[in-house]
Amino acid sequence: MKNKLLNGIIFSSAGSFWWGIIGVFYFKHVSFAGPVELVIHRTIWTAFILLLSITLYSRWYFFFEVLNKRKKLFMLFISGLLIFINWFTWIYAVVTNRLVDASFGYYIFPILSVLFGFIFFEEKLNKGRIISILLVLISIIYLLFNFKSIPWIGLTVAITWSTYNLLRKKINVQTDIGLFIESIFIVPIALILFYLILQKGLNDFSFSNPSIMFWLFLAGPMTVIPLYLYLRGVELAGLGATGMVFFIAPTGQFLLGIFYFNEIFTVHKLIGFIFIWIAVIIYLKDLNQNK
Repeated sequence: MKNKLLNGIIFSSAGSFWWGIIGVFYFKHVSFAGPVELVIHRTIWTAFILLLSITLYSRWYFFFEVLNKRKKLFMLFISGLLIFINWFTWIYAVVTNRLVDASFGYYIFPILSVLFGFIFFEEKLNKGRIISILLVLISIIYLLFNFKSIPWIGLTVAITWSTYNLLRKKINVQTDIGLFIESIFIVPIALILFYLILQKGLNDFSFSNPSIMFWLFLAGPMTVIPLYLYLRGVELAGLGATGMVFFIAPTGQFLLGIFYFNEIFTVHKLIGFIFIWIAVIIYLKDLNQNK
């Protein structure tokens, strides 16, 4: 049992570290392509990787099972749009040196998920969770009144990812199958966008440059691998332990933004983050008591 828990924590830690560190450096490296083309390739090559894995592991039965359920398909279409917006917003944050703002979103997303669970699933809220939610709301209101502009990156990341997780919980479909169907829905959007930038000569992906082709293709594995690692950890260790480990991702992004990429970090942002960090500490303490 201890080995299973330890292995789960290792898997989830690897996935969170990938999201928080490796993924940042990768998307920084290919930032020359711009956020629009990057989200295009992330979408297309994620679908391609999942197509290969579903074929390799003979999982088409589960795919066709979902195709017979219109309600699930519609909800996967909505969740596909949400993940597309989330991917674009995060990539935009990386490319434009707004990692700190993105990390704000991923710090508050688990706590927003608790609030959504209470609203939509009637999950119980204890004192610690209520305080965490209130602190997040205070932080958001404070930043709204003290930022020169609305912290839309962090809010968009948090709201889209929280809503995405809410829908996926309601749909109850296997992760790889759900993500593949979502990809099928959003690949046409990606192809239309690619056609438009191709017409204007703004594309970096070109058959005449295999090196750039390879780097942009990696957007697929860079999406699927950390997702697999984290969810494998959830299977082995459960949501409590992996929920704590998840915060490696926003912490990595925050530290890279401040100390490696020298992003601007104002006093107002610091105060907003202090509220968030206190909320996270209370949230983690609650998870530890209920795991």
